[in-house]
Amino acid sequence: MANITKTPSGKFRFIVTHEYKQHSKTVKTKAEGYIWEENLKAGIGDSPNMTFAALLEKYRDEVTTQKPGHRQETIRINRFLKDKEFVNVKITDLTTHHFDTWKIKRLKEVSALSVLREIAILNPVFNHAKKTWKYLRVNPLDDLSKPSKPPPRDRLITDSEIKSLCFQFNYAPDAKLETITSRVGAAFLFAIETAFRAKELCNLRWVDVKGRVAKIHDSKTYAGIREVPLSKRAMEILKQCKGVDDEFVFKLRESQLDSLFRKCRGKALIEDMHFHDTRHLAITRLASKLDVLELARMVGHKDLKMLLVYYNKKASDLVKKLD
Repeated sequence: MANITKTPSGKFRFIVTHEYKQHSKTVKTKAEGYIWEENLKAGIGDSPNMTFAALLEKYRDEVTTQKPGHRQETIRINRFLKDKEFVNVKITDLTTHHFDTWKIKRLKEVSALSVLREIAILNPVFNHAKKTWKYLRVNPLDDLSKPSKPPPRDRLITDSEIKSLCFQFNYAPDAKLETITSRVGAAFLFAIETAFRAKELCNLRWVDVKGRVAKIHDSKTYAGIREVPLSKRAMEILKQCKGVDDEFVFKLRESQLDSLFRKCRGKALIEDMHFHDTRHLAITRLASKLDVLELARMVGHKDLKMLLVYYNKKASDLVKKLD
């Protein structure tokens, strides 16, 4: 039972002993104090009136900023914050029904995969609020029925598309990389040779290249580090990048790579192509040169099933091998 005293300002000071520790809080009304006491004993933190928006902002500013992929997560959280009617609900009032209604609405606007990605952003927010900040007793997403995951992409970039993009990048094998756009072209072709991800390309330093091997220190693989053997064409691209920067090979930010790739893709009138499709093409090509274990080690897949996601060779092409 709380010990309640009235302060000179007219507010109420609640003092509660819970789990052998004394806790105190000054509130405007007794009702607010009793709610605080109940939440404290239930293991809920000192934020009974926090809105979903306030929780998202706190998580974005204190947790997301510490993550390697903070840029994309920040963009998605900021997008959530634009839905004023939804995010102004108190977090203690949020239920699975709120998110089921949100899910149905979003599925009319974006693909199921996009909704799954957004749920993947929100889940850690609520788990952190529950386990670390003690703001919640349950995660309202735990019982949410998720949309079915669509089949993986099987988009292979064609030779004609590569040629069209290189023209828009103003990239040529024998030209100097004097513009940022031309360096995006070099990075694009290097990704096709090596299966590098966009972030890995932007973070590649000259000190990480030893002979015909490039070391990736921030890989998404379980080990965190992977070594990638380089083809002759990849070495030619690296040679072309010499002199661009003393530290970074391509001297590109992820935002530059993303925006300029999209811009040139649009000019080339190419539809339904993502930069990450370079990884599909790279793995499909490399599969004819390396055995399964070698390929998995090179591209950083611990689970060999992931190779099937990226290996997109058409059955009509495999027929030739049976003759």
